[in-house]
Amino acid sequence: MRPREQEYTADEDAAPVDMLAALFEARGWPFEIISEDEITCEVQGSWAKYQLRGIWRAEDNVLQMLCLPDIRVTGEKLVAAYELLTMVNEQMWLGHFDIWSSGSVLLYRHGALLGDDGLLSIGQAQALVEIAIDECDRFYPAFQFVLWGDKSPRAALDAALVDAAGEA
Repeated sequence: MRPREQEYTADEDAAPVDMLAALFEARGWPFEIISEDEITCEVQGSWAKYQLRGIWRAEDNVLQMLCLPDIRVTGEKLVAAYELLTMVNEQMWLGHFDIWSSGSVLLYRHGALLGDDGLLSIGQAQALVEIAIDECDRFYPAFQFVLWGDKSPRAALDAALVDAAGEA
């Protein structure tokens, strides 16, 4: 973890990786700055630890947030996982789930287009991080039901959404 030299207030914006680092540090989450354009962090979700990754593309002014719930999809479950993935993505307003072809890793991905200045506010950073974690928490059980519980994709999604609606 690299300490940040600057703290940001609610009305200041910063370079995306710097702002994410300040947020992760403020929350006490272990993080690593991979490069000036990439940061990674580990956070405990409701169901598992997730790896958060922020990747900044300055040429497009896009910050891509990835959240990896450490779920690998085996070959025999790939068709069911993709069917579930399609149904899950229909439920989402921001971002989407995908399975990386390299390694068959499940991930949540959301690209945020920042303004011409390429700066990120603390509010934007918090929202991007919280949405990624919340979506992984919301659908993690459905993927578990399909991959390890042998439920059909529809039954898994229905069960996961009922469980999520019942939480207090």
